[in-house]
Amino acid sequence: MTHSPVIRAGDAPIKVTVKQGQTYAWCACGRSTDQPFCDGSHQGTGIDPVVFKAERDDEVWLCLCKQTDTPPLCNGNHNKPQ
Repeated sequence: MTHSPVIRAGDAPIKVTVKQGQTYAWCACGRSTDQPFCDGSHQGTGIDPVVFKAERDDEVWLCLCKQTDTPPLCNGNHNKPQ
């Protein structure tokens, strides 16, 4: 059974500095205590983290509301009426 993401990390994106070549696991379930990154709390939810590798040193805006259409990046869905 797949559960819905929990929206408790925030309702706006968070700016994160990523390093070229490093792999990151973005929390898609909203349950991690290490937001916006996965800490394994998704176990049993049917929601897996989004794993990505930084293509360059950069600052990116990662979604905290878990409603983005472009995970792990924020696409502004937190501004849309629910």
